[in-house]
Amino acid sequence: MSKPPLDHAQLLQHLQDALGWMLPKQRDLTPIAASLAQHPQQAWVLEWVQILIPQNIEITYQFLSHAATALQLMDEDGVEAWLRDAIACFESQGLKAAISHLQNVSAYAIEYKKQNQGVTLVSVQRVLQTFLTALGGRNLNIMPAEEAYTDTETLFLPAALNIFPTSRDNFLLYKAIVAQLWAQNYFGTWSLDFERVNFPDTVHAWELFHVLERLRLDACLARQLAGLEREIQQLSHSLGEKRIPSDWEEIAKELAAPSATVHDSYRLLNKVLNWDVPPSVCYQSKLNPAAVAKILPARMEREQQTFQAKLARLQHSENAKIPDSQKPVENAPEFKIKQQNPKQLIIDGQMLPLPPEMQKLVASIVQDQGGLPEHYLLGGRGVVDSEQVAPPLPSAPDAIVFTYPEWDYRRKNYHKNHCFLREVEIIPQIDDFIEKTLFQYRGLLKNLRQVFESLRGDNCWLKRQTDGEEIDLDALIMAQVDASRSGEMSQQVFAKWHQQQRSVAVMFMVDMSGSTKGWINLAERESLVLLCEVLETLGDAYAIYGFSGSTRKRCEVYPIKRFSEAYNSEIKQRISGIQAQTYTRMGVTIRHLSQLLQKTEAKIKLLITLSDGKPDDEGDNYRGYYGIEDTRQALLEAKRDGIHPFCITIDKTAKSYLPHLYGAVNYTVIDQVAQLPLKISDIYRKLTT
Repeated sequence: MSKPPLDHAQLLQHLQDALGWMLPKQRDLTPIAASLAQHPQQAWVLEWVQILIPQNIEITYQFLSHAATALQLMDEDGVEAWLRDAIACFESQGLKAAISHLQNVSAYAIEYKKQNQGVTLVSVQRVLQTFLTALGGRNLNIMPAEEAYTDTETLFLPAALNIFPTSRDNFLLYKAIVAQLWAQNYFGTWSLDFERVNFPDTVHAWELFHVLERLRLDACLARQLAGLEREIQQLSHSLGEKRIPSDWEEIAKELAAPSATVHDSYRLLNKVLNWDVPPSVCYQSKLNPAAVAKILPARMEREQQTFQAKLARLQHSENAKIPDSQKPVENAPEFKIKQQNPKQLIIDGQMLPLPPEMQKLVASIVQDQGGLPEHYLLGGRGVVDSEQVAPPLPSAPDAIVFTYPEWDYRRKNYHKNHCFLREVEIIPQIDDFIEKTLFQYRGLLKNLRQVFESLRGDNCWLKRQTDGEEIDLDALIMAQVDASRSGEMSQQVFAKWHQQQRSVAVMFMVDMSGSTKGWINLAERESLVLLCEVLETLGDAYAIYGFSGSTRKRCEVYPIKRFSEAYNSEIKQRISGIQAQTYTRMGVTIRHLSQLLQKTEAKIKLLITLSDGKPDDEGDNYRGYYGIEDTRQALLEAKRDGIHPFCITIDKTAKSYLPHLYGAVNYTVIDQVAQLPLKISDIYRKLTT
């Protein structure tokens, strides 16, 4: 059980023992003890006192003086952010700025509440992605955009929502929008072939059709997600919205039937075509047929090829189980999907379960086309395409296990052999991602190459050398003149071609935690493709490692490109295969990659981290200050070894902790993930010149 809070006398004595002897005589701890006596968060305050004392005694005193007020105005997260900003001020601007920041706690609390009543996509992306995965169906990514829509592969969401006065309601609004966009895919909005049906191509018609589909999807979601339906009702009610517009009751009833499909919405469009478009509800997204048209055909073709390759592999596997004496002489077995149950396959009349990966593939195909086309089955009679079969992932327990210490700021000492780390190979992904990226960013890539080529330095002729590839005519003439005068001729009559030599090694440490799933993962992979292309022109040694893990017992790094490896098709396939994993235990990864970096022979050694947030891991108190301090200690160790660390993040709260980790100038926060490739190259250029 936790200890009860200290009373006034006990707390005063505790504070005097802890810091009274370091304070000037005019500093009176009595009012502080009175404000915090019996306070329910007293233990939390005293824990922070122990953290702050080594930083600065005056900052500790100012914190204590305003702690009760701060806790009255903000939650613990807000107070912690207020404190971290103060530490950042102290490190970058000095003590006076830090004291001023702490004394202005009321103004800070007002701004904190304004910022935290809204919700940013970055802060909830991991939760939304988990929610989306739990809904089922096709794997969908999440990316930011000005408006909410889907292209059937990605859900595009606003970067922030601030419609409601509480962060809870704004987060619920995100969930409602995600559910609506997911429903467009899952319940077949885009299975209607808009190019073939006689669809009135007008903005008015599209808006009316969207209302019809929204009503149908509302009913689908209400049947499947009753809890979310109640939350959506509360959101709409608080805004005074009418989810079923006036005079639309009968139409809404018809679309609420379990058998209703997108074809019913299309049929009813003729009935309402001359009606006014009713006001949108808060969670209503946009229909973007142009975006779908760019994505859908290519994915359908890709899924058909993948399905037929997997079907051929399944045929090959099933044939291998049949003795040669029992195999029919005629054609290959007849395949048939049981349409009522896409989890089963019929081979020559025998019912067999579909493998899980094929079940998901069939579900995605059915979402797009309303069923599995017969010609997909006929195409499965070929041979197994070996390139479609990904190599198995090596079992992590079979890999070499590295052990590393971890810093405990409370003990001011290390836990020896505390973290267990394995190098896990990434499954190469064979697709057209690299080609698409190079084509999409061809203009940017050209500019980046020019920037990096300028870093190589100018090669030149060194004159008046004792040996070289050419005769230095000017030096030879002068040598002959000197010889005629003194009788002695200089030997420095050659010119040598000097090629500028760079001595740089850079390690890219790429966050592969679960929160990077979706648009962040895409941005990381695109950036790495561009970086590899331009670094090849520069000739510097570079390596790329991903990192993730779960608890100190399962820390993992993923070699994407080792220093010893050339940039080739296998490396490209590894980049394409980067996927989000679990958590972000950074200290052990920094120690491991620093050791690898130390083994390289280079004068300049860089460790550049690409991350979307602060150190984070489940269990053993790694979240919060413990993880930050362990990461900071690992970075200090790297600096002592001559390694220059730098961090690039999209976490908007990073300014509260990154100065403490990397220093005032060794990090950058970007607003848009699209800035990432250019920002990385810019930072690399500055650090290596």
